[in-house]
Amino acid sequence: MDRYIDILKASGADAWEVFSTEVKNWEFYYIGHRLDQNRAKNVEHVRLCVYKLSEDGFMGMASAEIPPTETDANIRRTVDDLVYQAGLVKNKPYRLNVPKPFEPVKAREFDLREESDRFIKAMDSIHETATEYLNSYELFVSAVKRRLVNSEGVDVTENYLSSMIDLVVNARKDDHEIELYRLYHLGGCDREQLRLDIEELMRFGRDRLIAKPTPAIGSYPVVFSTDAALSIYSYFLANLEVSMVLRRMSSFELGKPVTVNTDGDKVTLKALRELPNSPSNFSCDPEGAPIRDAVLIDSGVPQQYVGGRMFSQYLGLDDTFIVSNWSVSGGSTPAEGLRSGKFLEIVEFSDFQVDGLTGDIFGEIRLGYFHDGEGNVTPVSGGSISGNMKDNLAHMRMSRETRRYASAEIPKVTRLENITVSGVDAC
Repeated sequence: MDRYIDILKASGADAWEVFSTEVKNWEFYYIGHRLDQNRAKNVEHVRLCVYKLSEDGFMGMASAEIPPTETDANIRRTVDDLVYQAGLVKNKPYRLNVPKPFEPVKAREFDLREESDRFIKAMDSIHETATEYLNSYELFVSAVKRRLVNSEGVDVTENYLSSMIDLVVNARKDDHEIELYRLYHLGGCDREQLRLDIEELMRFGRDRLIAKPTPAIGSYPVVFSTDAALSIYSYFLANLEVSMVLRRMSSFELGKPVTVNTDGDKVTLKALRELPNSPSNFSCDPEGAPIRDAVLIDSGVPQQYVGGRMFSQYLGLDDTFIVSNWSVSGGSTPAEGLRSGKFLEIVEFSDFQVDGLTGDIFGEIRLGYFHDGEGNVTPVSGGSISGNMKDNLAHMRMSRETRRYASAEIPKVTRLENITVSGVDAC
């Protein structure tokens, strides 16, 4: 780190940042429950970022990754080139983060052998059948140390655990067999929740095999109970981003409700420093700003904006940060209370998106459950849904119970009333 700093100080850059990330990683590749291969890695990444003020009062930025084994002479040449590139960029000037007091997230040493063993035992505990079973999975468990140093005096080091499971489950009926895929991003291992998630996926595979074509039912209530709902709530977080606000792409204003005359649940969204088993429990954001627990939307009323340093300064804000963990409080109704009457519950999408700018909702249905309001439930597949968040905000309902996904915790069940369901032909 010292040699990077010395080179940057002598480069003529007006400001600079050094990002160093050391990753100790254990990887396992399983066919079913049989270990096919495994390996360990120890990798360091270093990225240098320079800022340069031009004679006409603008400031530019340029960055590059530096191999840790690079010679000082080559680093100097790279930094000189970055300073030149930065001088060509025409941004309004702003100041990098300065040191501020913060409460460190409780750090601990990670034993990769123990953490890996927890995950492997969790995978071994999954209940399989002759027709629904684990095809294969890849497990990546990483102990990460990241450090940020900048020219304003910020020097922050974070240690955290980051894990990933990439898996395929199979389901078959007679001579027909399908595969379903999941990618889980985790911190530590929550054995019981992981088991429940994968067994749920197997059930989806079983029902997918007997699914009927989705009927063209037009406007219909739709229930979301899997990770697709993250996109719904990310819409709220996106409209609090300073980059969206500055460019007048956000419709949210502080102190003003996001919708009026509502008969649904009002969203309360919080930023969190820590969330159990999250891979994003940080004291400071990637730019060195302290992260704190904060209510961003309170009962449907935005309270504060969040985001990076550049756009925050352009807006005159000095106390913002980039959100790592976040949560949405549960609503007023039990989960099963939202599964009543006529509705379509969609649990698998080929693709699902909610546009942060327009609020447009669109997704292709891989598996859903059609409830006709008379007690009949039919697994369906095919077709698509469309709608807009702005048309649904006033009537959106959220379950009292919540569910955690990686760095977010949201209501377990979300119900939108005004969604168009486009079906498929019976053939």
